Amino acid sequence: MRIDIPEGKDPINYVWGEMVPGIGIAASMFAMAVYEHSTLGLREFEAARLTIANVNGCLFCLDWRTERDGEKVEEEFAEAVTNWRTTDRFDERTRLAAEFALLYATDHHAIDDAFWDRMFEHYTQTETVELSMCIGSWMGFGRLNRIYGLDAACVLPSHQ
Repeated sequence: MRIDIPEGKDPINYVWGEMVPGIGIAASMFAMAVYEHSTLGLREFEAARLTIANVNGCLFCLDWRTERDGEKVEEEFAEAVTNWRTTDRFDERTRLAAEFALLYATDHHAIDDAFWDRMFEHYTQTETVELSMCIGSWMGFGRLNRIYGLDAACVLPSHQ
């Protein structure tokens, strides 16, 4: 871990809640809102999330599977995300979610008119903005946790 955590303190709660409470608590609320209020389908949500987890290398994010109404994606889904271009497990919305997440994280200048034409064949403008906000949350906060080594200690409050 790259940050000194006081003895007996939970690393995530300390960094996100005590070190910079004016920012960290708001950031935590945003991160949780992505899971609590997303209207995106579980498969496209997880395809984008796992794509960002792969880019960031966040250990916790790579291991995590979002659950909705008792449902999670199948065990093989994570491997399909790494093969999003060729997998037969994805419909076009799921494939586009993975592609959009990868471009957003690694080459946002390549998101051109041709890409948007394909995207808007399957997503509404509102859905693309929502997906962008989700991706931004995962990129920023997953990277924060990874670069400080917090990802090995990360446990969401609802899963403690």
